[in-house]
Amino acid sequence: MMPVSVVVPDEFKPLWETGDASPIVKYPAEVLRIPAKPVERVNKELRQLAEEMIRAMRQANGIGLAGPQVGRSVRVIITAAEGRPRAMFNPEILEASGEVVGQEGCLSLPGLYGDVPRAQRVKVRFLDDQNRVRVEEHEGLSARVIQHEVDHLDGILFIDKVIVETLHWEWPSGAGERV
Repeated sequence: MMPVSVVVPDEFKPLWETGDASPIVKYPAEVLRIPAKPVERVNKELRQLAEEMIRAMRQANGIGLAGPQVGRSVRVIITAAEGRPRAMFNPEILEASGEVVGQEGCLSLPGLYGDVPRAQRVKVRFLDDQNRVRVEEHEGLSARVIQHEVDHLDGILFIDKVIVETLHWEWPSGAGERV
């Protein structure tokens, strides 16, 4: 598959600014393409990172976030597809079944959307914030978010899997006034 070339239209460039007000790392930052390092043990520092990621995700009106998206090459994701955000450390998809195509966007590629085929259901193993090994099954939006975020941990972006003809620019909901 040919890599997608991303040229940000002028009206969307304000969404791509980073800084204290917007800590999300934007494409084509190198950290987004490097496989993240596994967590040896969830400690106070990693729990603090997870809390910072939850704040950044909420501020950006997202439902998922991965360590590389805040500039940290560590295997942690936040998922909020089922409501309350929570952290998964070293998430690993053990099984995937079914296929569904759905629209995705990414906080690291704000304003860009397209259809991506994903598994309908996944079984995922991860460490929770108390170092307990968990195995859970997820489907629908929750499964999609987990797959999207685990891809981030492997240096894969949704534009690598998107059905190219469906890519389009759209103002994200909750992004405030159009500039």
